[in-house]
Amino acid sequence: MRTAITDLLDIEFPIFAFSHCRDVVAAVSKAGGLGVLGAVAHSPEQLEIDLRWIEEEVGDRPYGVDLIVPAKYAGDETGGYTMDDIRSLIPAEHQAFIDDILSRYQVPDLPAGDESAGGRGLGDASRTAAPFSAAAAGPQLEIALAHRTAFVANALGPPPKFLIDRVKAEGRLVGALAGKAVHAERHVQAGVDVIIAQGYEAGGHTGEIGSMVLIPEVVDAVAPVPVLGAGGIGRGRQMAAAMALGAQGVWCGSVWLTTDEAETHPTVKKKMLAATSADTLRSRSLTGKHARMLKSAWTEEWERADTPEPLGMPLQPILSAEAQRRINRGAHVPGSGAEKLANYFVGQIVGVMNQPKTASQVVFEMIEEFIDASQSLARQLET
Repeated sequence: MRTAITDLLDIEFPIFAFSHCRDVVAAVSKAGGLGVLGAVAHSPEQLEIDLRWIEEEVGDRPYGVDLIVPAKYAGDETGGYTMDDIRSLIPAEHQAFIDDILSRYQVPDLPAGDESAGGRGLGDASRTAAPFSAAAAGPQLEIALAHRTAFVANALGPPPKFLIDRVKAEGRLVGALAGKAVHAERHVQAGVDVIIAQGYEAGGHTGEIGSMVLIPEVVDAVAPVPVLGAGGIGRGRQMAAAMALGAQGVWCGSVWLTTDEAETHPTVKKKMLAATSADTLRSRSLTGKHARMLKSAWTEEWERADTPEPLGMPLQPILSAEAQRRINRGAHVPGSGAEKLANYFVGQIVGVMNQPKTASQVVFEMIEEFIDASQSLARQLET
């Protein structure tokens, strides 16, 4: 296949795979797409290790890195919060609510000296800079650019000037996600090379406009800048639809969560394989911003009328981080209610993610179905 995106990055298929798992990133790049490593929860040391491993796996094939630096962030006016700042600002009411959830569901404590976060947890005590901040993203960006990273994306708002300037200075491409046409226009004005038009159906942080409406709006707003369609895309027919709407390729995240390579928690992966497209919702309960995730007892608890409102970013992710580590560990313990609480970010495409597959199998099946869908449409036009 040949589009503006494949030409820009010298890839065979215009399929971008966003994943926090390096194995998925490498598998998709090796299959002809572009794997993009979600680095927000990586410590600088772990990011260095993972990028070195990816490069050994993919050889000369390109890959990307995704960072998260929101446009609006608590503490910006003072240069950004440290972890100690954040912990001191969390209200006692919210901590008590978290403690109550864990108690009622009989979630076991973490063992002394627990390292279950693997150095990647958003509430990791070893962090000094807060997650989702420019202070945290700066070292990550420098590590990414010290390697052969071909593409750097910012997943939450317009990329800050320092990010765009550094990426362009190194001759790499910069991308950004947009949930509205006006956001995409601002990205382009700031110097972004590729726009990811992400619809309401997507997992993680999303806007409120569906992909069918959003993609052509963004394509028209930023032409000739290439656009990737995102949100509700995990099969070839959806890829064909996105490209019929003007996209030059697709950005997929959720569909990799149930692949063999994915590090998704086994309990959550099992839930996803059994879920329907109606089993997700947008919730602020994990990050403080609306993010689509799997429904669970955790999201139900935060939706109750008598619960405190989720805090803003970055307070909410720090508040929930240790609880999530306890839940993930406790989901393996017989008699614990942690299994009911366990969840993760995922889009509405989860309804067709009902069979375990390898990441390369997902890529090849998408391309095969894309070709079938395109040929079917061509036949209809001939009649």
